[in-house]
Amino acid sequence: MGLPAGTRRRTPGLRREEVARLAYISTEYYARLEQARAPHPSREVLAQLARALRLSDAERDHLHHLAGTPPGPPPGPSREVRQSIVDLLKRLPEAAAIVLSATYEVIAWNDLAAALMEDFSALPRRDRNLLRRAFLTPNEGGRRLYGVSDADEFARSAARHLRAAAARYPNSPEVTGLVDELRAGSEEFARLWAAHDVAARPALCKTFDHPLVGPVTVSCDVLDIADRDQQVAIYTAAPGSPSEEALRLLSVIGTQRMDVPATPGT
Repeated sequence: MGLPAGTRRRTPGLRREEVARLAYISTEYYARLEQARAPHPSREVLAQLARALRLSDAERDHLHHLAGTPPGPPPGPSREVRQSIVDLLKRLPEAAAIVLSATYEVIAWNDLAAALMEDFSALPRRDRNLLRRAFLTPNEGGRRLYGVSDADEFARSAARHLRAAAARYPNSPEVTGLVDELRAGSEEFARLWAAHDVAARPALCKTFDHPLVGPVTVSCDVLDIADRDQQVAIYTAAPGSPSEEALRLLSVIGTQRMDVPATPGT
């Protein structure tokens, strides 16, 4: 937590001087804040206190309102996935499911999603972003974005959502940096950004062109996690369909590449 190790505590929680140290303010000033004897704290001090106390976004906003200082825009999109959502993904063995941040970074996934799309655990964080994947990654054999049938529509829709995210997080270096990178690296994205395209929506039914099992047609349902500004995308195949059999095969194959000859010793 940024505090030196100390003696064992009789009661849980931080001491007054520890909160002050973590918030980079004096203990005396923090005591006056607790006792309502100090002037209204600045937005910066409140932000430091929120970080020190590890407040959620809702708790942070409440702290600002209590202090009479309206909260500013969130510092950036949340990447923390609730444990209940992580558990949900694991309980969907017959569905591929991912969690997307406000910038379309894949921040959680289950095993079947990794088998259907790619092994996200093997990628650095920046390469898990579907916008980078759609606009900046060279197509492999004419397959854009895992060979999904609505790749162009998805890319346009994701660009539209990124514009909305940029408005919600105007002070986020992550968001502004991603926009600048995409505009500089993709003429298509630059055109979409300049055109303010708001019409495109990804299809609710799409087909993945998988290199091992062939076409996999799935329904796509998206659940919003409003308090984290995240989305859960769940891909399911029709019962009894060839695509359902393909997903079952992928659940067995996992992320191993059977189309690549094994190297000696493996």
